[in-house]
Amino acid sequence: MRSVSVDLNNDASLLIDIPDALCERDKVKFTVHTKTTLSSFQKPDFSVPRQHEDFNWLHDTLVETEDYAGLIIPPAPPKPDFESPREKMHKLGEGEATMTKDEYTKMKQELEAEYLAVFKKTVQVHEVFLQRLSSHPILSKDRNFQIFLEYDQDLTVRRKNAKEMFGGFFKNMVKSADEVLISGIKEVDDFFEQEKTFLLDYYSKIKDSTAKAEKMTRAHKNIADDYIHVSATLNSLSADDSTANKKQLEKLSDLFEKLRKVEGRVASDQELKLTELLRYYMRDIQAAKDLLYRRARALADYENSNKALDKARLKGKDIPQAEEHQQQCLQKFDKLSESGKKELTSFKGRRVVAFRKNLIEMAELEIKHAKV
Repeated sequence: MRSVSVDLNNDASLLIDIPDALCERDKVKFTVHTKTTLSSFQKPDFSVPRQHEDFNWLHDTLVETEDYAGLIIPPAPPKPDFESPREKMHKLGEGEATMTKDEYTKMKQELEAEYLAVFKKTVQVHEVFLQRLSSHPILSKDRNFQIFLEYDQDLTVRRKNAKEMFGGFFKNMVKSADEVLISGIKEVDDFFEQEKTFLLDYYSKIKDSTAKAEKMTRAHKNIADDYIHVSATLNSLSADDSTANKKQLEKLSDLFEKLRKVEGRVASDQELKLTELLRYYMRDIQAAKDLLYRRARALADYENSNKALDKARLKGKDIPQAEEHQQQCLQKFDKLSESGKKELTSFKGRRVVAFRKNLIEMAELEIKHAKV
């Protein structure tokens, strides 16, 4: 079952999936499989090995491409994080002596299932990133995207060094300061003004909902873990009991074991259908906000070019250059506005479809578990 629902075109000319992945300590090696009828590719069916850093490289090249400034660039998949299940497994090993064999076995099974769920989600978010690109009419034709899919050797994408990381941090600081400066510029289009207001408010609400959903999921997981201890304790008591209470204790132990399985499934379904969806759209909303920022930056550049042209005319100097620069800024701004409207409208439709689909599926699963 897919954790993140995206509105894909399902264009059979370029189909991408990740059928296999291998976890090696802190790294995950993905097998990216492509099936295509497009003549721009050398083969109709091929697979290549890729690491998380390769996905980041592809995302960064798309963001930095000037021609894509008016597009919502699909958010980069988050870095694989298996630290939490590994830490829990380590603690379980340390506490093995204080548990019964049955209790330890069930706790271990729970943690192994949690690790597998994290691994599957990691694969899925990387797969969704590529499928978002392949379904986009412009990004699907990007040369770097094709290289990512087709080049069968290591892309030799290295991790950023300290200098580059600091440069990225400084760039984000400049962007934040720039956003404050251009926020004072009066918007000339009501559509974008409404989108900006909506996205800022919506992002805040989605962020709050994500935190609450994570808290709810953790609560269900904790209850499931507690049921393991209760069931094991009752089972241990029944083993030492030779009275008429023995059968009652065994039945109670079985009941808590069944409740544990239900709580575990509920936690898994909520994580899969709600929490993960909210996390994804937090990142996707940020990508939409980045589009609005780039357009606002283009508007600021256009207004500055108007001021520069006025100065040139007053001085009677460099007027042709100033007029040319103004026209370039205007064309860029108009282009971003045109493509931005299409992208934001598409984003709204995709978002509504995704939430409706996942919430319906989650409700159906909740009803199913309630009947157990």
